[in-house]
This record gives sequence, structure tokens and C-alpha cells, in this order.
Amino acid sequence: MPTAQASLRLAFKNVLVPTDFTGASLAALAYARRFAADYGARIFVAHAVNPTPPIFVPMEPIPIDLDAEWQDAEKKLSRFLSNEALVGTPHQGIVGRGHTWNVIHDAILKNSIDLVVLGSHGKHGLKKLVLGSGAEVIFRQADCPVLTVGPAVPLSNRDVVSFRHIVFATDFSAGSLRALFYALSLAEEHEANLSLLHVTPMVPLQHQEHVANTTSQKLRELIPREAEDWCKPAPVVNSEFPAEGILQVAEKHQADLIVMGVHKSAPRTSAHLPWAIAYEVICHAHCPVLTVRG
Repeated sequence: MPTAQASLRLAFKNVLVPTDFTGASLAALAYARRFAADYGARIFVAHAVNPTPPIFVPMEPIPIDLDAEWQDAEKKLSRFLSNEALVGTPHQGIVGRGHTWNVIHDAILKNSIDLVVLGSHGKHGLKKLVLGSGAEVIFRQADCPVLTVGPAVPLSNRDVVSFRHIVFATDFSAGSLRALFYALSLAEEHEANLSLLHVTPMVPLQHQEHVANTTSQKLRELIPREAEDWCKPAPVVNSEFPAEGILQVAEKHQADLIVMGVHKSAPRTSAHLPWAIAYEVICHAHCPVLTVRG
């Protein structure tokens, strides 16, 4: 089992915050500001204006100075960018017309985005994300990591952002090993405790100790030898349904961040798909979740 190389600092130079101008966007902005401060990054704030309704008679696009919806979006974005959280942080606003993912994807490509930070609100998880139902598309499709501040993250955690304990959840796939690099680098940056977690399937009682020992050893093999010089890594094995197991460990250790890999996939057809596990974790976690697409 390969280990991730330690002491390679991440380079978050451009951070994207999609916004609908609500409090959820402000929660995301607090975390984006922390990454900007730690890595000297520029923050891009993007808003998607609804696509023009289809028409059957060819017409010229409405001039921007006559497009009331566009003008309203620009005014709201200007007010959002005046937030004191952005004072002293390089930032730029983006308004685009089209479906949310198309606008976000275009912003990612044009601005070499290294990290997307999403905020969510309401009690219905990702279905109430600031980007609506398109949010799940973002963390499945984006090539860069996506940090989602879910609806269960306490308001107090958004005031002073810190990462003292990080939980890295892995299924030992190649995709999750890509996420491991981010977990290790962030743990180094913040001198954090790092729990490397694997949730095992339910097994008979007589086999549980053997499975736990074997899995713990596999987790230890993922840890670079020098990691203990700059963080406190520890293997954790839990026997539970995947999402529930991740949430239990994060709650037990009062985690400030969960890091996990996700797979690019077609629209959800099964609750057992890897990204569906991330969906459930994001909906209920009391800390943000950093997803890295494999």
C-alpha cells in the first residue's frame, strides 16, 4: 500500500465561492478567507443568473444595460463583495448567465481555480444548497477539491475557522489516496491531529478483532514515516454503515474537517455509490467536508 509523500505544501492560489447572496454563502466565505490567509490566495465570488428562457424566433441578446436581472445580480454581488470578511483579501466578482454548473465550470477553467467552497442552508441537506440541486453536480464533476459547509455546521464554527482535528475517511481506493495528500498537507499546515479512518463491513463477532487489526495495519502503511514530526496521525477502524461510521468518528473526536474521496459518476442510481456516502456525510456533519474527486 503506497504512502502519500509528506511535507509537500498545497498551493491554493485561487478559491471560488459560488453565492446566492444568503447567509450560507457568508459561512462559505469565512472558510474561503481562512484558505486565502493561509495560502495567499485570491477569492473569486461567482453568481449564476438564470439562463434566458428558450424562444423559437431568433433574437439578439438583450444588451447588458437593459437586462434588469443581470443588473440586479451585479448590484447584489457588489454588496456581497463589500463584506468586511474580504477586507485585505484579493478578490474578484463574477456574474455569468446559464445553468449553475456551466457558470461554475467556466469560472474554474478561466481562473485556474484550486478550491471551490460551497455553503448550504436549510434542513434538507444538499437539496437546499445555495446552488440548488446542481450543487451535487459540482462536487462530483469539479476537477479541483470542493469544501462544503453543510447545514449542520454550527454557526460558532464559522466565526473563527481552525482545523485542529482532521478525519480522513478512506476505502483504500486510488481516488481516496488522492484525498489523503490533501488531508496530510492540511494536517501539516495546522499541526493538527489526523485520524485515518476506514469503516469496515459488519462481520461476525469472532472475526472483528482480526479485521480491525488487519485494517489498522493498512491504515498505518498510508502514513509517511516523517508525519509524526508535524502532526499526530492515528489509525481508526469502525464497523458500521459507511456514512454513519464516518459521522460517529467525526463527532467523537470533535473534528473540524472531514476529508474524503469521491468518484465521478452518472446521476444517482444507488445509495451505495461512493459519492452518495459523501452526500449523507455532508448533510449531517457538524464540520465542513472536503471532497476530492478520484
